[in-house]
Amino acid sequence: MTDTLPTPGAAAAGAGDAPLLEVRSVGKTFGSVISLQDVSTVVRAGQVTCVLGDNGAGKSTFIKILSGVHQPDSGSLAMNGQQVTFGSPRQALDAGIATVFQDLAMIPLMAIWRNFFLGSEPTTGWGPFRRFDSATAKEVTRRELGAMGIDIRDPDQPVGTLSGGERQSVAIARAVYHGAKVLILDEPTSALGVKQAGVVLRYIAQARDRGLGVVFITHNPHHAFPVGDRFLLLKRGRSLGDFAKGEVTRDEITSMMAGGAELDELAHELERPGD
Repeated sequence: MTDTLPTPGAAAAGAGDAPLLEVRSVGKTFGSVISLQDVSTVVRAGQVTCVLGDNGAGKSTFIKILSGVHQPDSGSLAMNGQQVTFGSPRQALDAGIATVFQDLAMIPLMAIWRNFFLGSEPTTGWGPFRRFDSATAKEVTRRELGAMGIDIRDPDQPVGTLSGGERQSVAIARAVYHGAKVLILDEPTSALGVKQAGVVLRYIAQARDRGLGVVFITHNPHHAFPVGDRFLLLKRGRSLGDFAKGEVTRDEITSMMAGGAELDELAHELERPGD
Protein backbone atom coordinates (compact mmCIF):
# COMPACT_ATOMS: atom_id res chain seq x y z
CA MET A 1 0.00 0.00 0.00
CA THR A 2 1.39 3.38 -0.92
CA ASP A 3 1.42 6.56 1.12
CA THR A 4 1.03 8.69 -2.01
CA LEU A 5 -2.36 10.33 -2.30
CA PRO A 6 -3.98 10.64 -5.74
CA THR A 7 -4.49 14.12 -7.08
CA PRO A 8 -8.00 15.59 -6.90
CA GLY A 9 -8.14 15.36 -10.69
CA ALA A 10 -7.52 11.61 -10.55
CA ALA A 11 -10.37 11.15 -8.09
CA ALA A 12 -12.69 13.20 -10.26
CA ALA A 13 -11.79 11.16 -13.33
CA GLY A 14 -12.77 7.96 -11.52
CA ALA A 15 -16.11 9.49 -10.60
CA GLY A 16 -17.29 9.29 -14.21
CA ASP A 17 -17.04 5.47 -14.36
CA ALA A 18 -19.56 2.94 -13.06
CA PRO A 19 -20.33 3.56 -9.38
CA LEU A 20 -18.36 1.59 -6.82
CA LEU A 21 -21.67 0.84 -5.14
CA GLU A 22 -25.21 1.37 -6.38
CA VAL A 23 -28.33 1.01 -4.24
CA ARG A 24 -31.35 0.24 -6.41
CA SER A 25 -34.86 0.73 -4.97
CA VAL A 26 -34.01 -1.08 -1.74
CA GLY A 27 -36.76 -1.89 0.76
CA LYS A 28 -36.84 -3.63 4.14
CA THR A 29 -39.68 -4.49 6.51
CA PHE A 30 -39.73 -5.98 9.99
CA GLY A 31 -43.16 -7.52 10.46
CA SER A 32 -45.63 -4.72 9.78
CA VAL A 33 -42.99 -1.99 10.21
CA ILE A 34 -41.62 -0.49 7.00
CA SER A 35 -38.01 0.38 7.81
CA LEU A 36 -36.97 1.31 4.25
CA GLN A 37 -38.99 1.70 1.08
CA ASP A 38 -37.73 2.28 -2.47
CA VAL A 39 -34.39 3.90 -1.50
CA SER A 40 -31.75 4.47 -4.20
CA THR A 41 -28.38 6.19 -4.38
CA VAL A 42 -24.85 5.73 -5.72
CA VAL A 43 -21.38 5.78 -4.17
CA ARG A 44 -18.49 6.71 -6.47
CA ALA A 45 -14.73 6.45 -6.07
CA GLY A 46 -13.25 9.65 -4.71
CA GLN A 47 -16.60 10.99 -3.53
CA VAL A 48 -18.61 11.22 -0.30
CA THR A 49 -22.27 10.19 -0.30
CA CYS A 50 -23.99 11.63 2.78
CA VAL A 51 -27.05 9.83 4.15
CA LEU A 52 -29.04 12.24 6.31
CA GLY A 53 -32.05 11.76 8.51
CA ASP A 54 -33.34 12.22 12.02
CA ASN A 55 -33.77 9.42 14.56
CA GLY A 56 -36.03 6.72 13.12
CA ALA A 57 -35.34 7.75 9.52
CA GLY A 58 -33.97 4.33 8.56
CA LYS A 59 -30.26 5.15 8.59
CA SER A 60 -29.31 2.17 10.76
CA THR A 61 -31.22 -0.27 8.55
CA PHE A 62 -29.60 1.28 5.48
CA ILE A 63 -26.13 0.73 6.98
CA LYS A 64 -26.91 -2.86 7.91
CA ILE A 65 -28.07 -3.67 4.39
CA LEU A 66 -24.90 -2.23 2.85
CA SER A 67 -22.70 -4.05 5.37
CA GLY A 68 -24.37 -7.46 5.00
CA VAL A 69 -26.10 -7.60 8.39
CA HIS A 70 -29.55 -7.56 6.74
CA GLN A 71 -30.61 -8.58 3.25
CA PRO A 72 -33.10 -6.31 1.46
CA ASP A 73 -36.66 -7.56 0.91
CA SER A 74 -36.82 -5.66 -2.38
CA GLY A 75 -34.40 -3.92 -4.67
CA SER A 76 -30.74 -4.79 -5.10
CA LEU A 77 -27.12 -3.71 -4.66
CA ALA A 78 -24.47 -3.52 -7.39
CA MET A 79 -20.70 -3.05 -7.20
CA ASN A 80 -18.92 -1.79 -10.32
CA GLY A 81 -22.08 -2.45 -12.29
CA GLN A 82 -22.44 -6.09 -11.18
CA GLN A 83 -25.32 -7.13 -8.92
CA VAL A 84 -24.15 -8.48 -5.54
CA THR A 85 -25.76 -10.20 -2.57
CA PHE A 86 -24.16 -10.22 0.87
CA GLY A 87 -25.18 -13.04 3.18
CA SER A 88 -23.03 -11.79 6.05
CA PRO A 89 -20.81 -8.87 7.12
CA ARG A 90 -17.78 -11.02 6.26
CA GLN A 91 -18.92 -11.23 2.63
CA ALA A 92 -19.41 -7.46 2.45
CA LEU A 93 -15.97 -6.89 3.98
CA ASP A 94 -14.35 -9.33 1.54
CA ALA A 95 -15.97 -7.34 -1.30
CA GLY A 96 -14.33 -4.16 0.03
CA ILE A 97 -17.14 -2.61 2.09
CA ALA A 98 -15.86 -1.62 5.54
CA THR A 99 -18.15 -0.16 8.20
CA VAL A 100 -17.00 1.95 11.14
CA PHE A 101 -19.84 1.80 13.66
CA GLN A 102 -20.29 4.28 16.49
CA ASP A 103 -18.68 1.92 19.04
CA LEU A 104 -15.60 1.71 16.71
CA ALA A 105 -14.98 -1.99 17.65
CA MET A 106 -11.95 -1.02 19.73
CA ILE A 107 -10.63 -2.23 23.09
CA PRO A 108 -9.85 0.90 25.17
CA LEU A 109 -7.10 -0.65 27.33
CA MET A 110 -5.27 -2.16 24.35
CA ALA A 111 -2.47 -0.30 22.53
CA ILE A 112 -3.18 1.69 19.38
CA TRP A 113 -1.18 -0.72 17.22
CA ARG A 114 -2.98 -3.76 18.67
CA ASN A 115 -6.35 -2.16 17.89
CA PHE A 116 -5.15 -1.24 14.39
CA PHE A 117 -4.58 -4.94 13.58
CA LEU A 118 -7.33 -6.42 15.74
CA GLY A 119 -8.43 -9.63 14.01
CA SER A 120 -5.85 -9.27 11.19
CA GLU A 121 -2.56 -9.57 13.07
CA PRO A 122 0.67 -9.83 11.03
CA THR A 123 2.82 -12.82 11.95
CA THR A 124 6.39 -13.98 11.50
CA GLY A 125 7.95 -17.43 11.53
CA TRP A 126 6.21 -20.65 10.46
CA GLY A 127 4.30 -23.59 11.91
CA PRO A 128 4.45 -23.86 15.70
CA PHE A 129 7.00 -21.01 15.76
CA ARG A 130 4.63 -18.47 14.19
CA ARG A 131 4.12 -15.42 16.37
CA PHE A 132 2.65 -11.93 16.30
CA ASP A 133 5.06 -9.60 14.47
CA SER A 134 4.74 -6.64 16.82
CA ALA A 135 7.63 -4.66 15.28
CA THR A 136 5.98 -4.69 11.85
CA ALA A 137 2.58 -3.90 13.36
CA LYS A 138 3.94 -0.83 15.15
CA GLU A 139 5.82 0.43 12.09
CA VAL A 140 2.83 -0.02 9.76
CA THR A 141 0.47 1.63 12.27
CA ARG A 142 2.68 4.69 12.56
CA ARG A 143 3.20 4.90 8.78
CA GLU A 144 -0.46 4.48 7.83
CA LEU A 145 -1.71 6.94 10.42
CA GLY A 146 0.93 9.39 9.20
CA ALA A 147 -0.29 8.95 5.62
CA MET A 148 -3.74 10.04 6.82
CA GLY A 149 -2.22 13.08 8.53
CA ILE A 150 -2.51 11.55 12.02
CA ASP A 151 0.54 12.14 14.23
CA ILE A 152 0.37 9.70 17.14
CA ARG A 153 2.67 10.30 20.10
CA ASP A 154 3.25 6.65 20.99
CA PRO A 155 1.73 3.57 19.27
CA ASP A 156 1.96 1.73 22.60
CA GLN A 157 -0.43 4.06 24.40
CA PRO A 158 -3.90 2.64 25.11
CA VAL A 159 -6.42 3.67 22.47
CA GLY A 160 -8.75 4.73 25.29
CA THR A 161 -6.42 7.64 26.10
CA LEU A 162 -7.10 9.22 22.69
CA SER A 163 -9.78 11.82 22.13
CA GLY A 164 -13.02 10.85 20.42
CA GLY A 165 -11.86 12.39 17.15
CA GLU A 166 -8.51 10.62 17.31
CA ARG A 167 -10.20 7.24 17.90
CA GLN A 168 -12.44 7.86 14.90
CA SER A 169 -9.39 8.68 12.79
CA VAL A 170 -7.64 5.47 13.85
CA ALA A 171 -10.73 3.47 12.86
CA ILE A 172 -10.85 5.21 9.46
CA ALA A 173 -7.13 4.65 8.81
CA ARG A 174 -7.49 0.97 9.84
CA ALA A 175 -10.29 0.43 7.32
CA VAL A 176 -8.31 2.16 4.56
CA TYR A 177 -5.20 0.07 5.22
CA HIS A 178 -7.08 -3.23 5.24
CA GLY A 179 -8.32 -2.67 1.69
CA ALA A 180 -11.67 -0.92 1.94
CA LYS A 181 -13.08 0.34 -1.35
CA VAL A 182 -16.28 1.66 0.19
CA LEU A 183 -16.03 3.13 3.69
CA ILE A 184 -19.26 3.48 5.69
CA LEU A 185 -19.09 5.82 8.69
CA ASP A 186 -21.94 5.62 11.21
CA GLU A 187 -22.51 9.04 12.81
CA PRO A 188 -18.75 9.63 13.33
CA THR A 189 -19.23 13.23 14.55
CA SER A 190 -22.39 12.85 16.64
CA ALA A 191 -20.72 12.75 20.08
CA LEU A 192 -17.92 15.21 19.31
CA GLY A 193 -17.42 18.89 19.96
CA VAL A 194 -16.92 21.40 17.17
CA LYS A 195 -13.12 21.10 17.02
CA GLN A 196 -13.04 17.28 17.15
CA ALA A 197 -15.81 17.04 14.56
CA GLY A 198 -13.69 19.19 12.26
CA VAL A 199 -10.76 16.80 12.76
CA VAL A 200 -12.89 13.82 11.71
CA LEU A 201 -14.22 15.68 8.65
CA ARG A 202 -10.62 16.25 7.54
CA TYR A 203 -9.92 12.52 7.79
CA ILE A 204 -13.07 11.76 5.79
CA ALA A 205 -11.68 14.07 3.10
CA GLN A 206 -8.35 12.22 3.30
CA ALA A 207 -10.09 8.87 2.68
CA ARG A 208 -12.02 10.41 -0.22
CA ASP A 209 -8.81 11.78 -1.76
CA ARG A 210 -7.23 8.32 -1.58
CA GLY A 211 -9.93 7.17 -4.00
CA LEU A 212 -12.37 5.51 -1.62
CA GLY A 213 -16.11 5.85 -1.93
CA VAL A 214 -17.30 7.15 1.46
CA VAL A 215 -20.80 6.77 2.89
CA PHE A 216 -21.17 9.35 5.66
CA ILE A 217 -24.21 8.69 7.87
CA THR A 218 -25.25 11.75 9.88
CA HIS A 219 -28.17 13.77 11.16
CA ASN A 220 -26.17 17.01 10.92
CA PRO A 221 -26.33 18.86 7.57
CA HIS A 222 -23.71 21.35 8.81
CA HIS A 223 -21.21 18.47 9.00
CA ALA A 224 -22.38 16.78 5.79
CA PHE A 225 -22.50 19.70 3.37
CA PRO A 226 -18.84 20.83 3.40
CA VAL A 227 -17.49 17.34 2.66
CA GLY A 228 -20.37 15.73 0.74
CA ASP A 229 -20.66 15.21 -3.01
CA ARG A 230 -24.08 13.55 -2.91
CA PHE A 231 -26.93 13.70 -0.39
CA LEU A 232 -29.58 11.05 0.27
CA LEU A 233 -32.30 12.29 2.63
CA LEU A 234 -34.36 9.76 4.58
CA LYS A 235 -37.49 10.29 6.63
CA ARG A 236 -39.41 7.42 8.24
CA GLY A 237 -37.81 4.92 5.90
CA ARG A 238 -38.59 6.79 2.70
CA SER A 239 -36.35 8.86 0.47
CA LEU A 240 -36.98 12.59 0.32
CA GLY A 241 -34.54 12.83 -2.56
CA ASP A 242 -31.07 11.91 -3.78
CA PHE A 243 -29.16 15.02 -4.85
CA ALA A 244 -25.78 15.92 -6.28
CA LYS A 245 -24.15 18.82 -4.45
CA GLY A 246 -25.02 21.38 -7.10
CA GLU A 247 -28.70 20.43 -6.98
CA VAL A 248 -29.43 21.37 -3.36
CA THR A 249 -28.31 23.87 -0.71
CA ARG A 250 -27.58 23.27 2.94
CA ASP A 251 -30.63 25.31 3.93
CA GLU A 252 -32.84 23.20 1.65
CA ILE A 253 -31.46 20.01 3.21
CA THR A 254 -32.12 21.37 6.69
CA SER A 255 -35.65 22.39 5.75
CA MET A 256 -36.49 18.99 4.24
CA MET A 257 -35.11 17.15 7.27
CA ALA A 258 -37.02 19.39 9.68
CA GLY A 259 -40.26 19.18 7.76
CA GLY A 260 -40.33 22.67 6.22
CA ALA A 261 -43.91 23.75 6.94
CA GLU A 262 -43.84 21.95 10.31
CA LEU A 263 -40.77 23.96 11.32
CA ASP A 264 -42.40 27.22 10.22
CA GLU A 265 -45.50 26.35 12.22
CA LEU A 266 -43.42 25.57 15.31
CA ALA A 267 -41.53 28.86 14.96
CA HIS A 268 -44.87 30.69 14.81
CA GLU A 269 -46.08 28.92 17.98
CA LEU A 270 -42.91 29.85 19.87
CA GLU A 271 -43.03 33.54 19.03
CA ARG A 272 -43.81 35.86 21.92
CA PRO A 273 -47.12 37.73 21.70
CA GLY A 274 -46.53 41.07 20.01
CA ASP A 275 -43.32 39.98 18.24
